[in-house]
Amino acid sequence: MANRRYSCIGLFNPKSPENVGAVMRAAGCYGVNSVFYTGKRYARAQDFVTDTKKVHQDIPLIGIDDLQQIIPLGCTPVAVEMVEGARDLTTFTHPDRAIYIFGPEDGSLDKRVLSWCEEVIYIPTNGCMNLAATVNVVLYDRLSKGLNTRSGPQFG
Repeated sequence: MANRRYSCIGLFNPKSPENVGAVMRAAGCYGVNSVFYTGKRYARAQDFVTDTKKVHQDIPLIGIDDLQQIIPLGCTPVAVEMVEGARDLTTFTHPDRAIYIFGPEDGSLDKRVLSWCEEVIYIPTNGCMNLAATVNVVLYDRLSKGLNTRSGPQFG
């Protein structure tokens, strides 16, 4: 049976090449299939300062106008945002196929984006983390739970 697990990242208006480079490095570490970004603040740079593994050569980094328009077939959009009603990452069961949507390091996802996301999760911290740290934690959580996805066995 083919591997049904698939993940990609959507970045809403990322702030800088350093932010995106660090996200690309995390994407490479955790086997993300592609990274999409919106906004005008990040001009695609040739030299991703923090992408020291040059992951951008293997994982597509695609600038788009609207993240909702590129949700891969069968993927559940999962917003990562500290808002009322968000689910705690520590108890979250990841979808087999997911696109994780992250806001900018110096802001939040807007309500329009949150409205079309099927899940909203947050990382229970004493403050907010930077974009790359947040991406790493979410992707590590997905990896660490292994088969604890919607189609796999559940931890007790």
